[in-house]
Amino acid sequence: MLPESILRSVVAVMLAVAIPARAAPQLITKRSSELSLTAQLKLADTAIERYQLLPNNQDFVFDFTTADVPIATSQNFPPLVGTGISFNMGELPACSMSFVHLHPRATELFTLTSGHVLSEMVPQAGVVDSDGNPRVISVELNPGMLTIFPAGSFHTQINPDCEAANFTAAFTSDEFAVSMVANQAFSFSDDVVAATFGQSIAGEDIERVRDAIPTTLAIKVEECLSKCGKQKR
Repeated sequence: MLPESILRSVVAVMLAVAIPARAAPQLITKRSSELSLTAQLKLADTAIERYQLLPNNQDFVFDFTTADVPIATSQNFPPLVGTGISFNMGELPACSMSFVHLHPRATELFTLTSGHVLSEMVPQAGVVDSDGNPRVISVELNPGMLTIFPAGSFHTQINPDCEAANFTAAFTSDEFAVSMVANQAFSFSDDVVAATFGQSIAGEDIERVRDAIPTTLAIKVEECLSKCGKQKR
C-alpha cells in the first residue's frame, strides 16, 4: 500500500489536471460577453481553454490574399496570442523605398522571395564604424536571402529595379508596432525640433519639412523612375 504522503501527491496531481478542464467552459462563458476574443485568449488560464475559445479549424488560417492588412498579428489572427510571433507578406513596388522606420517591440527577420532589394540599418547609439561615425549596415538582397533588423533599429528597404520585389517578414512579437522616424520626430514642438537639429532648421522651415514628409510607407525613387521610364504618382 502506498504511503499517505505519496497518495496525497497523486491526488493533487489528478485534481490539477482535471479541474482546469471542468472549469474552463464556465470561465469562457463569463468572459465572452464582456471581452474581445484577443482579451479572452490573453486571460485564459490554460492552453486547453485557449483552444476552446477557437473552436473552428478555420480559426487557425490567415489568408494574406484577402486580408485588409497583410500582416498577421494577435489583433487580426487570434491564434498568435501569447506566441511572441507575427508575420508579414508584402510587395515593395518598383522604384520605391520603405519609409525609414523602426519596430519598438520586435526584431524583424526580412526575407526576399523575388526581385532585388537594398537595405540600410542603423543599429543603435554607440555602434560606430572605423572612423567613429554611426555605423550604417548596408546589404544587398536577392531571392532566398535574409537579413535582420534588431528591435529599435532604424531601417529601410529600397527596390532599385523596374519590377516589384516580394518579401516575407517575421517579427518576435505578436504585437510588434511601427514607428515612423521622420513623422514622429517632427511631431515635437518647434523649439524641440530646432534644438534637436542644432538650430539648423527653424521657424517656417520646420513647417515646410513637416508638410513635405510623405504619408505613405513606399516612397518613389526619382533616379529609378527615370531609368525605368516611369512617372511619379
